Amino acid sequence: MSTSLEQVLTAIDSANAKDPRLDDGQPEALLYGQRMSAECSRLFPDAPEILQIAARGQHVERWVLLRADYPEGRAGYLKWRRDLGAHHAKTVSGFMAEAGYGDADREAVEKMLRKEGIKRDENVQALEDIICFVFLKWYFAPFAAKHPDDKVHRIVEKTARKMSSEARERVLKEFELPDALSTAFG
Repeated sequence: MSTSLEQVLTAIDSANAKDPRLDDGQPEALLYGQRMSAECSRLFPDAPEILQIAARGQHVERWVLLRADYPEGRAGYLKWRRDLGAHHAKTVSGFMAEAGYGDADREAVEKMLRKEGIKRDENVQALEDIICFVFLKWYFAPFAAKHPDDKVHRIVEKTARKMSSEARERVLKEFELPDALSTAFG
């Protein structure tokens, strides 16, 4: 690992360690970032540094912008998500600048964190695949337990649509999903 990469990942972790929300006894954003890095390494063992950085920084300081501070409904939700993406991109780009990364690398990470280019840019798509695997591996079961089947089915379909065909195939090999849900990945 390069010194610059290590510096950025440490800065992201330091920021995320301040998350007041806890998950499994740890700051939620810190744990999420570690899970993202683990899946990035597993799914893309030769991932470029920019993908490693984007994966770790995907939810940097997520608690700063609360969903409750935005209007109810889809428009409010989408505005919140756009604002989060912009915040994540700006924050991580700042850490990268401090570590000596050039404009092109910072812009590429910003694009990934704003999710610009899903299905068109291989690094943006790789990040989206990582996000979906993390969701399925650690967050899907608790989500499904709290929501009605029709909503769970819609979320699974949306998740599958965002993934690359290779990632969908891998989901079918790695996860035991009920037939009603696995058809979304087929």
